[in-house]
Amino acid sequence: MEAKVLWKSVGLLGGGALVLTTLAFSSCTTVDAGHVGIVKVFGAVKAETLAEGIHWKKPWESVVEFEVRLRSLNNKAAAASKDLQTVTTEITIQYSPNAAMVSDIYRSIGDIARLEPVIVAPAVQESLKSVTAQFTAEELITQRQRVKGEVEAAIKTFIDATLHEKGLSGAIDVANIAITDFKFSEEFNKAIEAKVKAEQEALKAINEKTRRITDAEATTAEQKLAADAKAYATDVESKARASAIQREADALKASPEVIQLRAIERWNGALPTYLGAGEPTPFIDVSPGTLTPAKK
Repeated sequence: MEAKVLWKSVGLLGGGALVLTTLAFSSCTTVDAGHVGIVKVFGAVKAETLAEGIHWKKPWESVVEFEVRLRSLNNKAAAASKDLQTVTTEITIQYSPNAAMVSDIYRSIGDIARLEPVIVAPAVQESLKSVTAQFTAEELITQRQRVKGEVEAAIKTFIDATLHEKGLSGAIDVANIAITDFKFSEEFNKAIEAKVKAEQEALKAINEKTRRITDAEATTAEQKLAADAKAYATDVESKARASAIQREADALKASPEVIQLRAIERWNGALPTYLGAGEPTPFIDVSPGTLTPAKK
């Protein structure tokens, strides 16, 4: 009898210890790094949350982890440009939930898996369509930085407006938005290629024309310089010759005997004559005392 009572007491103690152990384990929970613990009581979400680490909770409470680390969403959106070209835009948006508002986010939207399709993805799609329609296909390429700025502003505005409607203003922080690629139709790519080729050919023709004009101008300038040099040399030579003639004329005028000297120097032995009323008259003065008569 006493043995039965003893075993019964041991069983009760063991059962109590087991219950206490179970309660202890069910009252302990952990929250992983980069997450916030959302506390639920019979399905209702409590306002206070649990930070990462180990925590004690009531056995009837449950904890749902909500990731608050920076997330990256890669998305594609097809839209029509201002000149009605189909443009497929690839975009990456980095965002994170506001850790202080995860309870409200969970209550209104759901867990992190629902945040992207409900809030972020629609914002990206609608913003890309509205901004793309404001630019031509060529401007989307040449004004990429401006397009990025307007897309980023449109996404943030869309997200803020959606969250405001749900009473969740400030629940999502957008860190960065990057447009990774613009893809156009095959026809547009061929048109761009043809345009670039035509521009290159036109530039080549202009350069060739400019080169020919430059060569012609250089040749003309060279010929002008040569002509100017020749004219200058001729002018200098003419002036020098005229000056020499003038000096010789002045010398002859001052010394008439020089004329006779030049005539004698050039005389070939025959007396130059001119026809007059009588016999030929000698050019050289043969007055008495000037020349010795020739022997007959």
